[in-house]
Amino acid sequence: MGEGVSAGRPSGALRKILVPLALAQFICSFAGSNMNVMITDISTDLDTTVQGVQIAITLFLLVMAALMIPGGKLTDRWGRKRCFTIGLSLYGIGALMSAASPGLGILILGNSIFEGVGTALLIPPVYILTTLLFSNITSRARAFGVITGMGGVGAAAGPLIGGLITTAISWRAAFVFQAIVIAVILWLSREIVDPVAPDPTRPFDTLGAVLSAAGLILVVMGVLAADNDLALMAVLLAVGAILLAVFFLHIRARERRHEEPLLSTGLFRNRTSNLGLVTQNVQWLILIGTSFVVSAYLQVVRGYNAVQTGVIFTAATGGILLSSLAAERLAKKYAQRTLIMAGFVTTIAGVAVLLALVNGSPSAWAFAPGLLLIGLGVGVMLTPSVNVVQSAFPEEQQGEISGLSRCISNLGSSLGTAVAGTILVSGLTNRSYGASMIVLAIIGIIGLGAALFLPTQRAQHTLDV
Repeated sequence: MGEGVSAGRPSGALRKILVPLALAQFICSFAGSNMNVMITDISTDLDTTVQGVQIAITLFLLVMAALMIPGGKLTDRWGRKRCFTIGLSLYGIGALMSAASPGLGILILGNSIFEGVGTALLIPPVYILTTLLFSNITSRARAFGVITGMGGVGAAAGPLIGGLITTAISWRAAFVFQAIVIAVILWLSREIVDPVAPDPTRPFDTLGAVLSAAGLILVVMGVLAADNDLALMAVLLAVGAILLAVFFLHIRARERRHEEPLLSTGLFRNRTSNLGLVTQNVQWLILIGTSFVVSAYLQVVRGYNAVQTGVIFTAATGGILLSSLAAERLAKKYAQRTLIMAGFVTTIAGVAVLLALVNGSPSAWAFAPGLLLIGLGVGVMLTPSVNVVQSAFPEEQQGEISGLSRCISNLGSSLGTAVAGTILVSGLTNRSYGASMIVLAIIGIIGLGAALFLPTQRAQHTLDV
């Protein structure tokens, strides 16, 4: 059906459909990083701490990650267009609640819960619709390139745009900006037609959804507790790990009974996809982790305001833009494995440069070269990593793998803020900043190690699903 839809539409119509899908990925990635430059303003206005703002940011990313798999499954039952619209609506409501929040509790409810749930519902349809509507291999590769590139730009530009709005108006206006973008996306998405009819009778594994979400949330909350309560950390990590183990036993049992599980265990039997998922997780962990650490360090330790901090991040934004623009040309010349490895080497070099600045230049501009390298590195490998994973499965499994792929990526984002951020806020000194950068560099090396074992095919071949 996807072939027919794609073949019957003029390229102009497909481009119109691509715009709201790419904007949706942009605004969700934007939301994951724009609050980093508002740390001081939010904590002062809402009478909370840097750690309180960190919890709000991490919970948003975590809720999004934990519910991404259930969100992907619901697309089959509710329909991809309907899930997309509902997700956008919930996100918009959450953005307005955040803008009006009188305290940290309402901010967490609006930003972390409503926006997180909304994102989990709207992102899987973005990737499923792209796969179904862009059935031509080349056009699909370009579409994925645009969407993932906009995701990277959103994450990198979040600090700049958020900083400009916060300084010019207030941090609350940054959430109003998100609501306006959501309204624009809803308007532009009117012409999107679901190529596959929803199936309301499709079973949904509610117990599996609860177990997976609870397990992931507890694991990340355990990481957040590391800076002030080691006993609580151990308990949360242990219970989270147990729940995730029970989840995998549960889905295996459902498969043996020939019942549809939340997530097919067969998704984890594909070696190429598993390696691609690791690279996705690590690249988002580094990007969002670096964004939080550098932003908090510049504001709290160096005393820079939101716009000054945001401007520094134009280096990362520019890096992602440059590499994203060259993505299609690079994909034709180099294997996906080569691009992902080159991306990690460049990203690790960027982290090393930022690490070298612990006791270096007092100028914030000294951070620009490292951020530029990170932007270039992440931008180079964003699209190949998505292509590796999505293209490893046939169209009938795109809903599942899209949900898993986005879950793993967003889990990386939440872990980036949780792991690196927790190390930083424990001291908010040059020493804790340095320790955060060292941890991010080590994790980057792990991602590079995973990329070494990827196959060497070029995108033109692997996209043929």
